Amino acid sequence: MKKVLFLTGDFTEDYETMVPFQMLEMVGYEVHTVCPEKKKGDIVKTAIHDFEGDQTYSEKPGHNFVLNYSFDEVDETTYEGLVIAGGRAPEYLRLNSRVLEIVKYFFNENKPVAAICHGIQILTAANVVKGRKLTAYPAVEPEVTLAGGDFQSIAVDGAFVDGNLVTSPAWPAHPSFVREFLKIMGVTITL
Repeated sequence: MKKVLFLTGDFTEDYETMVPFQMLEMVGYEVHTVCPEKKKGDIVKTAIHDFEGDQTYSEKPGHNFVLNYSFDEVDETTYEGLVIAGGRAPEYLRLNSRVLEIVKYFFNENKPVAAICHGIQILTAANVVKGRKLTAYPAVEPEVTLAGGDFQSIAVDGAFVDGNLVTSPAWPAHPSFVREFLKIMGVTITL
């Protein structure tokens, strides 16, 4: 069975962890959800971010998400692709040198990577966006630009593809985000 590595953490965006995880399992991938300093069976607390007309998103408590793999056991060479959830978790995950090493491996090997919302903060910290076209939650645009990326302003329900990289602004994009990731993974779904 083909495997996908899924980076998440405490106060990740609830939908951005739960929905892509379930969609990837639905099509047959073995998805290993991991967080630094946590093991298989540990939980990450999630947060629900919503767009309610305020100047930024609102935040409410989400579900507890049970990790199904231990971060310390990750061998990135065994995965077909990488998914990075958004929310607040990327703020601290990008400070972990092993997380950055893993991300760099996927880019160096030109393997598929999907990052959504604030997950792009991990990509900028890993220094892998220079010269790339990508999107993110609009508040992350300055980081993308400072890291040498070409920020694409797209609809909140859209996805942007640049080679092996799929990015989206936020969880309303799940249908296009996961569809485009599956395409670069070589998956064909027929009805």
